[in-house]
Amino acid sequence: MTIRKTTAMIAAITMLAVGACAKKAPEQLPPAPEGTGTDTGTNTGGVVPGSQEDFVANVSADRIFFGFDQYNVDAEDQATLQSQAQWLARNPAVRVTLEGHADERGTRDYNIALGERRANAAKNYLATLGVDPGRIDVISYGKERPAALGSNEEAWAQNRRAVTVVISR
Repeated sequence: MTIRKTTAMIAAITMLAVGACAKKAPEQLPPAPEGTGTDTGTNTGGVVPGSQEDFVANVSADRIFFGFDQYNVDAEDQATLQSQAQWLARNPAVRVTLEGHADERGTRDYNIALGERRANAAKNYLATLGVDPGRIDVISYGKERPAALGSNEEAWAQNRRAVTVVISR
């Protein structure tokens, strides 16, 4: 019986102690941290200059496409990369990653190597346009991150790509 009373008293004291430690919600929230996209600053559209959203809004495309088993940069790709190079010149503090991708055909190892060749081809072309290669990282996902699902030429054509992603500013 004494053990029950002691246990009940310990439980009651614990509940009172926990209740006394409860925090009340602040009346005014602190400002959002910088770079979260909620800071409008001088930007009237809500897009932060130098961000991925700014990049996508101001270049002709964030990706280029390749033919089957190809990694050469054709005339259409060059126009896209020239647009990206101009944006990168306007935002010299921005670093990007070029992601290389392949369609589902081929082995995993082959597609990783092919994706890397595609990303490096885009990086090298950007470098010829004056973009510092030190600002560009390269990664290959092979066939692991398809843009389009399906096992047909339309889906494969969308998956054979190099995508430019802003990683920091």
